[in-house]
Amino acid sequence: MAEENSACAKGFVDSTIHVDVKDYYSKVLKKTADLKTNACVAPAQPIPAFIRQALKKVHPEVTARYYGCGLVVPECLEGCRILDLGSGSGRDVYMLSELVGEKGHVTGIDMTEDQLDVARTYVDYHMKEFGYKKPNVTFVQGYIEALTEVGLEKSSFDIIISNCVVNLSPDKKRVLAEAYSVLKEGGELYFSDVYSSGRLTEEIKNHKVLWGECLGGALWWKDLLQLAEEVGFSPPRLVTASVITVDNKELQDVLGDFKFVSATYRLFKIPKGNTKSCQVIYNGSITGVEDSFQFDSQYTFKVDEVVEVDGEVAAILTRSRFTEDFTLQPPGGPPESCGVKPKAGIVDPFQLVLQLEKQRPGSATGGCCSTQSACCK
Repeated sequence: MAEENSACAKGFVDSTIHVDVKDYYSKVLKKTADLKTNACVAPAQPIPAFIRQALKKVHPEVTARYYGCGLVVPECLEGCRILDLGSGSGRDVYMLSELVGEKGHVTGIDMTEDQLDVARTYVDYHMKEFGYKKPNVTFVQGYIEALTEVGLEKSSFDIIISNCVVNLSPDKKRVLAEAYSVLKEGGELYFSDVYSSGRLTEEIKNHKVLWGECLGGALWWKDLLQLAEEVGFSPPRLVTASVITVDNKELQDVLGDFKFVSATYRLFKIPKGNTKSCQVIYNGSITGVEDSFQFDSQYTFKVDEVVEVDGEVAAILTRSRFTEDFTLQPPGGPPESCGVKPKAGIVDPFQLVLQLEKQRPGSATGGCCSTQSACCK
């Protein structure tokens, strides 16, 4: 398929994988029911009411063409500039456009023209639905490996989300590097994706259906930690994880003993430093999580409760959009309030899955992170 490669985004050349994925998501998949595996069929999980209300306002055709592997909605969004990598038909863009408010802005980038046509068709519909005087969304055709080449400015976004899309890229380090480049200082990459229990074989990586179904391009979770460090991000914070089961025998035979999970991570662009562990107090000011804010799999902050955090989390909470939502213990407090040895964090998503299963005996396992029954956009 080399002859089908085309130049795009001021010199970026799409690979055979890009061509195959575009064909899969424009010609093979027409609706969520067309997916051939249950890689992203997830157990029902509670969704905050304000997010449910925003999703209800999304046009049915946009939702019908949605292939995301979960609900990727970080906290503290009001007024933020957000970028959605692989935005597809625009479901998450439109949902977020209401959550950021008229003063915020959401940009969606996708390489598949058919998907973008659906998204752009309903801009006016959603702005009228949300009561906005002018659009606060933009859709851009391009590649997630070449964000700046399609005109997205460096250091211009507060948050980047991605929903089961990074695994579709053949150059994941370049995706992370581009995301880092367009994030502001203190910005966050909050994304859900599929990860494998080891580095996949060439047979799996060259299997077109497994690529399209989000498994063939899955990253070994340990490689994510290394790539994030090489790019400059703070160490990934694991938020949640769930098991992926593959009931298709033909595909399972190809996959062999490899296991897969869907996992959500937070990566922050913050200055490197020697921040010590400290005690912090959450003031309850974040919409939707006023009583309790689960930052990741290790830390849950209850309003007005003193919590000891490790140095990495202390740096994030004091140098990101969460700064005004937390209070550090005031100077002159007890000497043990800072410098205490931090707790060990959970970084293995497969271990987290086992821990969660013990906490919820008998719970069903499925795929990614939401009630959606589809995988990639």
